[in-house]
Amino acid sequence: MGIKIAKEFNADIISADSRQIYKGMGVGTAAPTGEERKEVRHHFVDFLEPTEIYSAGDFERDVLAFLDEYFKTREVAVIVGGSGLYVKGVIDGFDNLPSDVEVRKVLNDRLEKEGLDSLAFELKTLDPIHAEKIDLMNPQRVVRALEVCLVSGKPFSSFHSDKTNIRPFDIIQVGLSAPRDEIRERIAKRTEQMLSKGWVEEVEKLKHLADYNSLRTVGYKELISYLNGDCTLEAAQERIVISTRQFAKRQMTWFNKDKRVVWFDKEESESALEYCREYIADHE
Repeated sequence: MGIKIAKEFNADIISADSRQIYKGMGVGTAAPTGEERKEVRHHFVDFLEPTEIYSAGDFERDVLAFLDEYFKTREVAVIVGGSGLYVKGVIDGFDNLPSDVEVRKVLNDRLEKEGLDSLAFELKTLDPIHAEKIDLMNPQRVVRALEVCLVSGKPFSSFHSDKTNIRPFDIIQVGLSAPRDEIRERIAKRTEQMLSKGWVEEVEKLKHLADYNSLRTVGYKELISYLNGDCTLEAAQERIVISTRQFAKRQMTWFNKDKRVVWFDKEESESALEYCREYIADHE
């Protein structure tokens, strides 16, 4: 759908996926294929080493800088995703969150020694409101939230407001939906397809980076367990399907909260495209 819209308006695509940004993870993140990238130019895909830490704030900064140049010669850009915080960063921005590299290093060291549960428990104590909202199985999110709490002495949630930053461009948000049973079936089929395309081999090459945030994500964790001999491939596949279903549910909850998103059934692609046409024509 993103490619269809991009072609319609002679636009490039920006990927708002917090894992597609990494090199060597194309299979497990379902990154756009070489053929898809030939159809439409994609940005923010496959450009960082898996050892690098990259936040939603970094994405906001880099995408806005990119768009500042892009819109000097082009009229429309398409952002596709994915990661709710990445999308929010570009559309609304974040309040200025404090950071401290040394505190983050200490927290990452603790993550290695104590495990994620210890940090998640501390976050629940310091900021129960934010702990309720985020994925406590995501080490990067937990570490970043704790970093803000410890550096500022205030809950991470206190920095969030309903105020949005004014962007120098118009924004239209379109969402695609499908029945829950169909989503479950598609997740299972997609997992099987990704495994047949060499996902295990991809993870084998990255296994030595298992402690980095980039690899602590759905699918990679389960396949690393398989490669370490902790479970069978069938068991890992089953866990991937379950984890992906849970992740998809969290995604829908996140995007459903944004009342600016106009939803279409996935079969109504032409209706969604016509909606975009009308909006853009009205805002020229």
